[in-house]
Amino acid sequence: MDAVQQANSGHPGAPMGLADVGEVFWREVLKHNPNNPAWFDRDRFVLSNGHASMFLYAMLHLSGYAVSIDDIRHFRQLHSKTAGHPEYHECPGVETTTGPLGQGLANAVGFALAERELARTFNRPGYEVINHRTWVVAGDGCLMEGISHEAGSFAGTQGLSKLICIYDDNGISIDGETKGWFTEDVGARFESYGWHVIRHVDGHDPAAIAAALAEAQKQDKPTLIRCRTVIGFGSPNKQGTAEAHGAALGPDEVSLARRSLNWSYGPFEVPEAIYKEWDCRAAGAKREESWNALMGRYREAFPDLARELDRRIAGELPKGWSDTLDGVARAAQSTPEDLETRKSSQRCLNAIAPSLPELIGGSADLTGSNNTDWKGCKVLTRETPGNYMHFGVREFGMTALTNGVALHGGFVAFSATFLMFMEYARNAVRLASLMGLRQILVYTHDSVALGEDGPTHQPIEQLTTLRTTPHLSMWRPCDTVETAVAWRAAISRRNGPTALVFSRQKTKAQPRSDAAFRAIERGGYVLVQESSKLQAIVIATGSEVALAVTAAKKLADEGTGVRVVSMPSTDVFLAQDGAYRESVLPIAVRARVAVEAAHPDYWYRFVGLDGVVVGIDRFGLSAKGPDAMEALGMTTDHVVAAIRGCIRGGKS
Repeated sequence: MDAVQQANSGHPGAPMGLADVGEVFWREVLKHNPNNPAWFDRDRFVLSNGHASMFLYAMLHLSGYAVSIDDIRHFRQLHSKTAGHPEYHECPGVETTTGPLGQGLANAVGFALAERELARTFNRPGYEVINHRTWVVAGDGCLMEGISHEAGSFAGTQGLSKLICIYDDNGISIDGETKGWFTEDVGARFESYGWHVIRHVDGHDPAAIAAALAEAQKQDKPTLIRCRTVIGFGSPNKQGTAEAHGAALGPDEVSLARRSLNWSYGPFEVPEAIYKEWDCRAAGAKREESWNALMGRYREAFPDLARELDRRIAGELPKGWSDTLDGVARAAQSTPEDLETRKSSQRCLNAIAPSLPELIGGSADLTGSNNTDWKGCKVLTRETPGNYMHFGVREFGMTALTNGVALHGGFVAFSATFLMFMEYARNAVRLASLMGLRQILVYTHDSVALGEDGPTHQPIEQLTTLRTTPHLSMWRPCDTVETAVAWRAAISRRNGPTALVFSRQKTKAQPRSDAAFRAIERGGYVLVQESSKLQAIVIATGSEVALAVTAAKKLADEGTGVRVVSMPSTDVFLAQDGAYRESVLPIAVRARVAVEAAHPDYWYRFVGLDGVVVGIDRFGLSAKGPDAMEALGMTTDHVVAAIRGCIRGGKS
C-alpha cells in the first residue's frame, strides 16, 4: 500500500489479495537462496500478472534478497530496481519480465520443460542434481488471454508435473466484476488440458493454502490451485472492487486499512521481529550447500556428465562446435547449388546438431515447410526425452514458452513458423528482445514469392518490424553460404534474439571472392563490382540479390559500373566501424538503389532521399511466385531502370 501510495501509481489490489498466499508459499515452500538468486537448482517463480509487482518486491525484500526498503520506497521511479512491472536483469530474484498478461504462464511452461529435459539427460539414480519446481501466479486477466490456452494445453499434453500455477481468483479486472465477461469453468478447462485442479482454496486461510501447496507437489501432472482471494484485502471501502486494482488507495483509505489489518506501524516500517521471522537466507544457504555437496559426489561418480552439465549451466558452447557449419559454407561456395534457403538452413542444422547437444527447438505445425528437423533429432514427448518439439498451431505460446527455456538455461533454443505468422507471436518476440535472450527465431516463406497462398500469407511489413526492434538481430541470407554464416551468428550471440528469415523459393548460389566470403559475417559486403569505374550501388537481401546481380551485369554490358552489396543483416553491418561501412557504401557514390520484396521505407536510411527502393508497398496477391514477383515490380528490368534513373539524377 505504502509503495503504491508514495508513487501515486501502481496496483495495490492484487498484492494485498495475494499477501496471505505469499506468506505461506514464500517462507515455507519455495526452494530458493536469497544470497544467490542465480543458484541453478532453485525453484523458479513467475508472477504472470506482473502488474502485481509489489507482491514480488515485498517477498524479495522481506526474505533477504538485495532489495532494500529504499528500493521499495522508490517503486516505479527512474532507475529503480522496483520497476512498475518486474524486469529481468534489473531486480535480483525476478526470473522473467512480465506485464503483458498470460506470457508469464507460457514462460513458466518453458521453465518446467527445460528442468525436466535436463533432469532426463543428467540425473542418475541417487544423484538428482536437477530437481526443482516452477511456480507461477496468474490472475483472471492472464487466464482470459488466448496464450493461456496455448500454454496450458501444451503443458498438460507434456505432463509437466513440476509446474504449479496458483490462480489468483478474485473475480475483478479493470472494468469491474469479471462475471460480466469471464464465466467459464476455469478448473474444468484446465482439467480438459490434463492438469490436476485443486478447487475452492480460501486464499486467506494459511492452513488451506499450505494443504493445497502440499497436494500440488504430489501430482504426476501440472497443477492449478484455484485460490479465492479478495482484491485489496484489508481496505474497508475498496476491497473486492475494481477501485483497488490499478490506483493508489488514497491516504485516508490507507489509514483505514492499517486499522482494519491491526497494523500500527508507519509507512515502510517493518519491525525487526518480522524481519527475523521472514529471513530465508540461512535456510537458502543450507539448501544450496546440500546441492553443492551432491554435485561434488556427482562429479566424482560421473565426471564426464558433470563437466557437460557445468558447461551447459555456464552457457558456454562446445569447443569446435561451428567447424561443421563452416564446412557447409565452404562446400557451398566451392560447389554452388541453387536451393531454397529454408533447405540450406536444414543442412546447417544437420551439420551442427551432433556437436551441439544443447540445441532444442521446433515448429508450430510447419516442420516439413520450415525444414527445422534434422537427421537424428528426437521428438520430445511426455514419455520420451528429446530435442525436437511439435508445438502445434500455437505461434504465440511457442515463442513465449521458448523464451522460458532460454531463461532457464542449459539450452540453445529455437522456434519456427512462417514469417507472416510472426505477427501472432509478436509480443513474445518483443519480450525476448527486451530481456536480451538467446532465442533463435526461424521464419520461412519470406516474401510474395511464396506464391499461391496469397496476401494473407505473404509478408510485406514484417522485415521492417523485426529490423526496428531494439536488441533483435535479423539475417535474410541469399544462399547457402550466407545461411551458414547466419546460423553461426545466431548461435554465438548471447545478448539478444536472432531472427533467421528464409525463402520458400530457390535462390541463386552466388560466386564470391575469398575476401567477400570472409566479409559475410560483417552483415553487409561487396559481392560484385562489374567495373572499376563505380557509378552506382545496389543493395539487396535474400532472393533479390540475384535480381541485383543480373541488373548489374546488364548495365556493365552497356559500360555502366555498378557495385552489388549483399546485406543479409543490416544491424550487424551498422555495428561495424565507420571505415568498413565507408568501404562498402562510400558516401561519394550518391546513386543508390535498394532491392527487397518487402516494404520499402526502411531502406531509405541506406540509399538516402535521393535514392530509390525497389520494394512492395501494398499487400500481395495469389499467383505463382514468379508471376506475383513480376506483377509487383520485382524484376530485373525494374531494377535496371531504377539504377539508370539514379545515375541520371532523377528517380525512376
